[in-house]
Amino acid sequence: MVTKTREGQLVETFVTLADTLVVGYDILDLLHTLVDKCALLFEASAVGIILSAGDNDELEVVASTNERSRLVEILQLRAGNGPCVECYTTGKPVAIPDLDVVAPKWPRFRSGALELGFKSMHSVPLRLRQTTIGSLNLFWDRLGGLGAGDLLTVQALADTATIGILQERALRESGVARAQLQHALNSRVLIEQAKGVVAYTHHSNMEEAFAVLRSHARNNSLSLVEVAESVVNRTLTL
Repeated sequence: MVTKTREGQLVETFVTLADTLVVGYDILDLLHTLVDKCALLFEASAVGIILSAGDNDELEVVASTNERSRLVEILQLRAGNGPCVECYTTGKPVAIPDLDVVAPKWPRFRSGALELGFKSMHSVPLRLRQTTIGSLNLFWDRLGGLGAGDLLTVQALADTATIGILQERALRESGVARAQLQHALNSRVLIEQAKGVVAYTHHSNMEEAFAVLRSHARNNSLSLVEVAESVVNRTLTL
């Protein structure tokens, strides 16, 4: 059995997140994969994600590695404050290398976190440009939290996941996915018809006919679909 290096695991995680840019993935599976991988890569005791449910800014816990991280996040959500919520509202990372000294700002969060055995934590925003949709939150049973290099890596993972989440929301809400698929299917039919026309007039096979269509499209700065449609409509003879 081959043990993967940390670098190998990190690359694998980015590849998994990049796959979300393809229509049809499971958003919850993505988020659970993200928290599990972060726990492994950064040796976190617990990892959890909170997301905005929509325009009303209602926050929800959507994924966590165990019940401890979920309980801490629910605690601060009910209180209306805490580092995870502040990370979301400001769009900036929040680091607490020693939870024992956070009492003046978030006493309720501090007591709950310490009771569950956490000693440090780090929150990074799930953001894309000026849009922040939640936060990715890591907890440790030790002092310290993330170093500067690891912070950049965690933020990059969060950013990649955010792109996938926002794309999924946009496709679900606008019906773009269905329209794009239908357009692709219609375009493919046109191209196949055009290939048949060119193959017949040139006494060639379908592969050679496709090369003719593609060459004309490139040489004239046209899309392949535009050329195919013109051939099928008999407004273009190749």
